[in-house]
Amino acid sequence: MRKLIAVLCMLMMVCVLLCGCVEEMEEDGKILNRDSLTVLGSGEKMFYFSVFDTDGNERKAEIHTDCETVGEALLEHELIAGEISEYGIYVKTVDGTTLDYTEDGKYWAFYIGQEYAMTGVDFTEIEDGASYSFRAES
Repeated sequence: MRKLIAVLCMLMMVCVLLCGCVEEMEEDGKILNRDSLTVLGSGEKMFYFSVFDTDGNERKAEIHTDCETVGEALLEHELIAGEISEYGIYVKTVDGTTLDYTEDGKYWAFYIGQEYAMTGVDFTEIEDGASYSFRAES
Protein backbone atom coordinates (compact mmCIF):
# COMPACT_ATOMS: atom_id res chain seq x y z
CA MET A 1 0.00 0.00 0.00
CA ARG A 2 2.85 2.40 0.82
CA LYS A 3 4.41 1.77 -2.58
CA LEU A 4 1.12 2.62 -4.28
CA ILE A 5 0.83 5.87 -2.33
CA ALA A 6 4.46 6.74 -3.13
CA VAL A 7 3.87 6.08 -6.84
CA LEU A 8 0.71 8.21 -6.84
CA CYS A 9 2.54 11.04 -5.07
CA MET A 10 5.34 10.90 -7.64
CA LEU A 11 2.82 10.95 -10.50
CA MET A 12 1.12 13.99 -8.98
CA MET A 13 4.49 15.78 -8.67
CA VAL A 14 5.30 15.02 -12.31
CA CYS A 15 1.90 16.38 -13.38
CA VAL A 16 2.45 19.58 -11.40
CA LEU A 17 5.90 20.04 -12.94
CA LEU A 18 4.62 19.43 -16.46
CA CYS A 19 1.73 21.84 -16.01
CA GLY A 20 4.22 24.53 -15.06
CA CYS A 21 5.99 24.03 -18.39
CA VAL A 22 2.96 24.74 -20.58
CA GLU A 23 3.53 27.77 -22.80
CA GLU A 24 1.07 30.65 -22.87
CA MET A 25 0.81 33.82 -24.91
CA GLU A 26 1.72 37.20 -23.53
CA GLU A 27 -1.03 39.81 -23.50
CA ASP A 28 0.40 41.50 -26.60
CA GLY A 29 0.13 38.27 -28.61
CA LYS A 30 3.83 37.37 -28.73
CA ILE A 31 4.86 33.76 -28.63
CA LEU A 32 6.74 33.05 -25.41
CA ASN A 33 10.04 31.17 -25.06
CA ARG A 34 12.17 31.01 -28.16
CA ASP A 35 13.50 27.54 -27.32
CA SER A 36 10.29 25.54 -27.03
CA LEU A 37 6.98 25.05 -28.77
CA THR A 38 3.96 27.13 -27.78
CA VAL A 39 0.60 25.40 -28.30
CA LEU A 40 -2.27 27.70 -29.29
CA GLY A 41 -5.96 27.21 -29.95
CA SER A 42 -8.22 24.26 -30.45
CA GLY A 43 -9.80 22.73 -33.50
CA GLU A 44 -9.70 19.89 -35.97
CA LYS A 45 -6.68 21.15 -37.95
CA MET A 46 -3.11 21.50 -36.68
CA PHE A 47 -0.03 23.10 -38.20
CA TYR A 48 3.36 24.33 -37.09
CA PHE A 49 4.23 28.01 -37.29
CA SER A 50 7.65 29.62 -36.90
CA VAL A 51 8.83 33.21 -36.83
CA PHE A 52 12.43 34.06 -37.73
CA ASP A 53 13.12 37.63 -36.61
CA THR A 54 15.71 40.12 -37.88
CA ASP A 55 18.36 38.63 -35.55
CA GLY A 56 17.72 35.10 -36.83
CA ASN A 57 15.97 34.00 -33.62
CA GLU A 58 13.20 31.45 -34.09
CA ARG A 59 9.96 31.29 -32.13
CA LYS A 60 7.73 28.25 -32.72
CA ALA A 61 4.08 27.44 -32.21
CA GLU A 62 1.72 24.56 -32.80
CA ILE A 63 -1.56 26.04 -34.01
CA HIS A 64 -4.90 24.24 -33.63
CA THR A 65 -7.85 25.71 -35.53
CA ASP A 66 -11.01 25.17 -37.52
CA CYS A 67 -10.06 27.93 -39.99
CA GLU A 68 -9.61 27.11 -43.67
CA THR A 69 -6.48 29.17 -44.38
CA VAL A 70 -3.19 29.81 -42.60
CA GLY A 71 -3.89 33.55 -42.70
CA GLU A 72 -7.26 33.16 -40.99
CA ALA A 73 -5.71 31.06 -38.23
CA LEU A 74 -2.82 33.47 -37.64
CA LEU A 75 -5.21 36.43 -37.59
CA GLU A 76 -7.44 34.54 -35.16
CA HIS A 77 -4.49 34.26 -32.74
CA GLU A 78 -3.34 37.85 -33.48
CA LEU A 79 0.03 36.58 -34.73
CA ILE A 80 -0.09 38.66 -37.92
CA ALA A 81 -1.43 42.06 -38.93
CA GLY A 82 -1.19 44.21 -42.00
CA GLU A 83 -2.97 46.04 -44.76
CA ILE A 84 -5.84 44.30 -46.49
CA SER A 85 -6.44 44.99 -50.16
CA GLU A 86 -8.14 43.32 -53.11
CA TYR A 87 -4.96 41.19 -53.47
CA GLY A 88 -5.06 39.91 -49.90
CA ILE A 89 -3.23 40.90 -46.75
CA TYR A 90 0.17 42.59 -46.93
CA VAL A 91 1.66 41.32 -43.67
CA LYS A 92 3.64 44.01 -41.87
CA THR A 93 3.53 42.72 -38.31
CA VAL A 94 4.36 39.17 -37.22
CA ASP A 95 4.34 38.10 -33.59
CA GLY A 96 4.43 41.73 -32.47
CA THR A 97 7.34 42.84 -34.70
CA THR A 98 6.60 45.31 -37.49
CA LEU A 99 8.71 45.53 -40.65
CA ASP A 100 8.02 48.08 -43.38
CA TYR A 101 10.03 47.79 -46.57
CA THR A 102 9.57 51.46 -47.45
CA GLU A 103 10.99 52.53 -44.07
CA ASP A 104 13.66 49.96 -43.18
CA GLY A 105 14.16 47.87 -46.32
CA LYS A 106 12.93 44.72 -44.55
CA TYR A 107 9.77 42.69 -45.00
CA TRP A 108 8.11 39.49 -43.82
CA ALA A 109 8.48 36.61 -46.29
CA PHE A 110 5.99 33.74 -46.07
CA TYR A 111 7.30 30.16 -46.37
CA ILE A 112 5.56 26.82 -46.77
CA GLY A 113 7.94 24.27 -45.34
CA GLN A 114 11.39 25.42 -46.49
CA GLU A 115 10.10 26.95 -49.75
CA TYR A 116 9.25 30.58 -50.40
CA ALA A 117 5.45 30.57 -50.79
CA MET A 118 3.92 31.16 -54.20
CA THR A 119 0.58 32.03 -52.56
CA GLY A 120 -0.32 34.64 -49.99
CA VAL A 121 -0.86 33.58 -46.40
CA ASP A 122 -4.57 34.35 -46.65
CA PHE A 123 -4.94 32.17 -49.77
CA THR A 124 -2.92 29.21 -48.43
CA GLU A 125 -5.19 26.40 -47.31
CA ILE A 126 -4.09 24.63 -44.14
CA GLU A 127 -2.54 21.23 -44.69
CA ASP A 128 -2.83 19.29 -41.45
CA GLY A 129 0.61 18.80 -39.86
CA ALA A 130 2.39 21.12 -42.30
CA SER A 131 4.93 23.82 -41.37
CA TYR A 132 4.57 27.50 -42.25
CA SER A 133 6.78 30.42 -41.30
CA PHE A 134 7.44 34.10 -41.66
CA ARG A 135 11.04 35.20 -42.02
CA ALA A 136 12.40 38.72 -41.78
CA GLU A 137 14.18 39.46 -45.06
CA SER A 138 15.65 42.43 -46.85
